[in-house]
Amino acid sequence: MSNTAPLEPTEVEALDRFELAARIDHTLLSPTTTAPEIDELCDQAAQFQTASVCIQPIWVARAATRLTNTEVKVCTVIGFPTGAQTPQTKATEAAEAIRNGAKELDMVIDQAAALSADRTRLVQDISAVVSAAEGHDVLVKVILETASLTEQAKVLACKAAVEAGANYVKTSTGFGPGGATVEDVALLRHTVGDALGVKASGGIRTREDALAMLKAGATRLGASSTYAILS
Repeated sequence: MSNTAPLEPTEVEALDRFELAARIDHTLLSPTTTAPEIDELCDQAAQFQTASVCIQPIWVARAATRLTNTEVKVCTVIGFPTGAQTPQTKATEAAEAIRNGAKELDMVIDQAAALSADRTRLVQDISAVVSAAEGHDVLVKVILETASLTEQAKVLACKAAVEAGANYVKTSTGFGPGGATVEDVALLRHTVGDALGVKASGGIRTREDALAMLKAGATRLGASSTYAILS
């Protein structure tokens, strides 16, 4: 699901299990994840009919094969988890992930550039991954790691994502100092308007958490607690 427009609160409350699942990236990013765990994640995603599985790059090819003949996309992370790689390194990583079957890329921004208000450097960082995705029907989501940024830096990063042609902005890696908050989701939505999607990720464990993020303006959710959210 690539729709970037947020739902009205009444529409959020009316979501059934399958409509909610279609807005979730079923996530497993632990560096100690094993092949059987990836297979189980993919099977769960196919059962739930989630938007995607979100996994480390090493598992993209396996997941793409496992999810053949399903509607579930393979999402992977780029520049993970700190975003401190060069733009060329991120572009190379993105290109390999696409060759292996990734259809969505969640890239971590150059946080120092955002905190330094270096918009040019930030746009170049994001554009490298966007350019790698061009022509491949691949979505690019830009991870801000909001808990590490000032409000000014969050706004700057959102504007850079729009300028660079990304598809979504995303709150968190899940490996930083904090996860998604309703306030940050609302700020990201206010800044990008309807031009981009907003993905809330980090600490979303219940249906109530999920609905709160959607009401704040999120259009996609990253969660490892998918079963609890949908039960």
